[in-house]
Amino acid sequence: MSEVVYPTESVYNLLTKEEVHAQKPQRYMSKYRPTVILEEKSNKGAMRTMGPAKVEVPSPEKYLKKHSKEPKLPEKTQCSKEVRNICTMKRLPVPARTEIPPMGIHTKRDFIKTATVVPMKPQPVCVDTSKGHKQPLENSGLVPKYIKKKHYGEVPEYLQQRNEQERRAQEEYDEFVKEQREQGVMKHLSDEERRAVLEGLRKNLHQLHREYQGLSLVTDSLSKKSRKERLEVAIKQLENDINLFERFKTIYISNN
Repeated sequence: MSEVVYPTESVYNLLTKEEVHAQKPQRYMSKYRPTVILEEKSNKGAMRTMGPAKVEVPSPEKYLKKHSKEPKLPEKTQCSKEVRNICTMKRLPVPARTEIPPMGIHTKRDFIKTATVVPMKPQPVCVDTSKGHKQPLENSGLVPKYIKKKHYGEVPEYLQQRNEQERRAQEEYDEFVKEQREQGVMKHLSDEERRAVLEGLRKNLHQLHREYQGLSLVTDSLSKKSRKERLEVAIKQLENDINLFERFKTIYISNN
């Protein structure tokens, strides 16, 4: 069984204690309450009978008559009779084929024949979807509006500057080569020598290709790997040299 725990005895527990009552906060009251009460009292009872309280009583003489709401045609006047008489007037007889028409008189039919009416041209459109959606051709981007610009066809300024820089660099290079040739430092290769050098480079490249294709597919040793890399570097260098000789026809080499 569990032990019962009693509170400790004390003399102060015999004293009477005053009960403390918690005060509730004052209830919130809106400052517009009196105004709302007055408005509710003033509007109470208004329009209680589904409409104004005093309604004009209809007169017994103004009752609904038969066909009173049907639309009525306007009454015939003297003007309408005159118009009817004018419309029913007899026209002139058709002229015979042998009669000569009066000269200098233009009729409505002659005016229609002589009038030059230019038919309206259809507005050009562009159909951009399979369902037939179309838009004006001018706004579709297919009309070359750029050719109407002020500076159309002219070389841009930045390209002119670049061409000028390239021209100056070429002139400086030509002057440098000319000075080197005058001093005897550089020698110009002739076409025969250039072709001979190209043939030798191509022959060496062909030889290296045959040697590279004869390598083993498996590079499982350092010697095989180094040999393969050495051949790749040599082939790349020969290809660059061949491209250089094929690109430039005028080649200078140093005498040293």
